[in-house]
Amino acid sequence: MKKKITLVSYIFGLIGLVFFSGSLYSYLDQQAFLKRAEKVQGTVIELIVNRSNNSTTFTPVVFFTTKDGKEIEFTSSISSNPPSYNQGESVEMVYDPTNPSDATINAFSSLYMGPLIFGIFGLVFFLVGFSIILFGYLKKKKAKYLLETGKRISTKFKSVEINYALEVNNRNPFQIISQWIDPTTNQLYIFESDSIWFDPTDFIKTEEIAVMIDPENPKKYHMDISFLPERGN
Repeated sequence: MKKKITLVSYIFGLIGLVFFSGSLYSYLDQQAFLKRAEKVQGTVIELIVNRSNNSTTFTPVVFFTTKDGKEIEFTSSISSNPPSYNQGESVEMVYDPTNPSDATINAFSSLYMGPLIFGIFGLVFFLVGFSIILFGYLKKKKAKYLLETGKRISTKFKSVEINYALEVNNRNPFQIISQWIDPTTNQLYIFESDSIWFDPTDFIKTEEIAVMIDPENPKKYHMDISFLPERGN
């Protein structure tokens, strides 16, 4: 199951990189378009009303004349509510002089909405994948540190519980719960094991569970569950 979680994290990271690549390609393509484009003033001649799923948006239709006299009617690919433009409003247009139909309104939303959306999706997927990998790395690092330098204490086994906060393939892992009273402060501490992807109940043969703690801060701990067998599948 740990391998599946790692695989999921890499898949999320890969999807994020794909979206980032799409965002970069779209941005560079737009920049190349702007370098060769001509600028002229156009007029919003119509607002197309779009209705779907109880929502209404408005798409501007712009009429403009190229520098060599060609008349072009352009329908934006972006709609909004409230409308971004009013009928009769003057807007700046950019168009490819070799193909005047390849045009757009010279505004941030028209030029960069595509790269921005791809970039946001890329960031979300990449951060999810990276966070899973980073969390696993930091957890292993903390466990290694506590196993090497921590204070070993004997805690009382309390229960085996299902961790509903984590779910992979419609399955939730188990956790061993134990408790310990600090004899110097008389404070009660509850400890939870790492995620276990099988029911460990039958393998707990003693009421004592070893936990490695940071002597300065018992809230930093690692439960030793090395007595459990490794899952084969």
